[in-house]
Amino acid sequence: MSTPLETISAEATVEKAAQLMRQKDIKAIVVRTTPPGIISSTDVITAVADGRNVSELQVADVMTTEVETASPDNYLEEAAAMMTAYDIKHLPIVDDDYVGMISSTDIAAHALLNVDTVYGLDG
Repeated sequence: MSTPLETISAEATVEKAAQLMRQKDIKAIVVRTTPPGIISSTDVITAVADGRNVSELQVADVMTTEVETASPDNYLEEAAAMMTAYDIKHLPIVDDDYVGMISSTDIAAHALLNVDTVYGLDG
């Protein structure tokens, strides 16, 4: 899980979101809205490909709404199953507040670590 969680305002520009993703080397940012939202690098690429002006376009105009979330108490396998079932690459982890984000990259890295350990490839 990636922590601390990066968030952005729904009123921020898509350009600002893209800059934050590049600066933090991440592919998605939680948008603190009710219900929660998320803007991903795919949303940014789609906006650019559509010829939209990302320096004026707001995050709210392209973000995904009604985002699935998981609890910190969920097992990684449960999070992976949710991500597969909902065909998503990022899953915000929420307790009383946002805690972090699990990405498909996190799932893959964990799976690889377990394979290495099981087959004695970790050292």
